[in-house]
Amino acid sequence: MSSHSTRRSFLETTTTGGTLLGLGDLSFLSQLRPVSAAEAQLDPKVVRLGGEIEPVVRLLEETPRDKLLEEVAARIRRGLTYRELLAALLLAGVRNVQPRPSVGHKFHAVLVVNSAHVASICSTGSDRWLPIFWALDHFKSSQARDVQEGNWTMAPVEEAAVPRALKAPRAFTRAMESWDEGAAAAAAAGLARTAGANEVFEMLFRFGARDFRSIGHKAIFVSNSWRTLQCIGWQHAEPVLRSLAYALLNHRGQPNPAKSDLPVDRPWRRNLALAA
Repeated sequence: MSSHSTRRSFLETTTTGGTLLGLGDLSFLSQLRPVSAAEAQLDPKVVRLGGEIEPVVRLLEETPRDKLLEEVAARIRRGLTYRELLAALLLAGVRNVQPRPSVGHKFHAVLVVNSAHVASICSTGSDRWLPIFWALDHFKSSQARDVQEGNWTMAPVEEAAVPRALKAPRAFTRAMESWDEGAAAAAAAGLARTAGANEVFEMLFRFGARDFRSIGHKAIFVSNSWRTLQCIGWQHAEPVLRSLAYALLNHRGQPNPAKSDLPVDRPWRRNLALAA
């Protein structure tokens, strides 16, 4: 798919013609079982995936782009569920696509996962796979671009640095306020393991609105992660929270904002004073 293709043009083309340049014949989609309205609705209590999601994530990571859609379709016929695929799509994105130099551009592969899910909810049963398959192809495009830019992959967290339950919220706030990427990653892992979604995202919404770098994409990432995790389940939160912390600390090579008075950071500081 061309990098200039849009979600709308993809859906229009696949719905009317069944093919798309670069993707080949998509007529096999019509042979997949429909996604029921209940399956696409947000109900995290239904999904408890655990370790079996890793093979699905690896499938998305390792299958060549020109073969991925057919391979995923085959897995769906063998029982892969909509939610499992949605979870794997988000996790493959946060593990393989770096939110640098901007929380945008190639990182849209992560940002659009919830939008694809919403498009699925708003579609009829026979068409609900289309937005997800578009997002799968978009992920492969972004993955290839990430490889060209250095092939970043999320590394394992430093376990010794992960704070315990009672210390994790304060450690996360301190790391985010000091723009300390390593400490923020460890604290985010601690939060995912010991805190609830509402408590965690109360902090993340604040930091997502802290600055307007990447023209608002930081806030979009926070919001869409919150929505997608409600569907796929909190058990998948740790890599998502780590990616969020890393993205929110992006300051594009500028001096450490905690030790500087950069124009982009002044509105937030001024608003904090006004709010008080």
